[in-house]
Amino acid sequence: MPDTDCGLQLFWDEAETGYDFGPGHPMDPTRLALTMRLIESLGVSASPGVTVRSAPAAGDSTLRLVHTAEYVEAVKRVAADPDRPDPAHGLGTDDNWAFPGLHTASALIAGQSVAAAEAVWRGEARHAVNFAGGLHHAMPGQASGFCVYNDPALAIARLLELGAERVAYVDVDVHHGDGVQQVFWNDPRVLTVSLHESPATLFPQTGWATETGGPDAPGTAANLPLPAGTGDAGWLRAFHAVVPELLAAFRPQVLVSQHGADTHVEDPLAHLAVSLDAQRVVAEAMHRLAHEHCEGRWVATGGGGYAVVDVVPRAWTHLVATAAGRPVDPETETPADWRAEVFRRTRQSAPLRMTDGVVPDWKDFHDGGYDPGDRLDQAILATRRAVLPHHGLIP
Repeated sequence: MPDTDCGLQLFWDEAETGYDFGPGHPMDPTRLALTMRLIESLGVSASPGVTVRSAPAAGDSTLRLVHTAEYVEAVKRVAADPDRPDPAHGLGTDDNWAFPGLHTASALIAGQSVAAAEAVWRGEARHAVNFAGGLHHAMPGQASGFCVYNDPALAIARLLELGAERVAYVDVDVHHGDGVQQVFWNDPRVLTVSLHESPATLFPQTGWATETGGPDAPGTAANLPLPAGTGDAGWLRAFHAVVPELLAAFRPQVLVSQHGADTHVEDPLAHLAVSLDAQRVVAEAMHRLAHEHCEGRWVATGGGGYAVVDVVPRAWTHLVATAAGRPVDPETETPADWRAEVFRRTRQSAPLRMTDGVVPDWKDFHDGGYDPGDRLDQAILATRRAVLPHHGLIP
């Protein structure tokens, strides 16, 4: 049934596509434009209760909630002169190419996520989405992994500044949410949960189950590293084995989530084998958990995702539609005008339906028992043993 009292603010500014490292870089901003065009073509943005708005770029004082003043100045300096990289701050490196709009575009994306957090906390919207955000690798003083300013961390920091006492961050990107974890490592007000491909096989080589928070915040970091090749059944089993129980124990006032689409089997930069349909199921689970534990307060961002045509636009359209309380039937055909736009921009053929043709299913960890010979179950149990006792739970 439609969630008619939902109230969604969708944050979008076409200028966010200016976050463009240049031709050949995996972080192609075309994925953002095609996502918004699909949202529009399917009528999601025109649904009752949905407001599309843009917020100003984050100013220096906001950026300094997470980032050092020295780093912000370094970003501005490299943006003004891209031919003079600053590797010490991660700028102009193999991952984070320098370009003239570096500061402006990064601050704009950050501004949308901060405004999303403000709207949800102040009760202006039940849910808020910035699919251009989710740049979770940026550190307080360094760019990393295609991420310049850490907008999820900035959104959380702003929530704390406004008076939130407990914020949960759940990250389902294929890469570990290392930057957000680092920012709140020793802050007992913030629970960070990350499901990701094992650090043994993927950047940033962090996110082991033993990483559980600083001395003043034990158990507030939860990491579930998944074996390469994990598909729908394992991914969903892992999510449901850890996330709902932790949120119930932590009792967050707001849920902030990161929905990197790079867990998909077609993503060129990682090694999981998740379908679009499973990604949709997790978005639905986040929505449900926000209502169960946070009175519906939910701030959702995008993240990674490098299958620019086939995966990202559909995945994040499902995310927005779920947050709007108007889920899109997976069997829905993609609109002809959107397919034409895909071809015009990329010379690629667009997917024909809003599904990969999969019906996701999984065995519940709590009901199905633990298989000691299964690498996925070993990973799940390691995480539960490392974190749950800190919350008074039995692993």
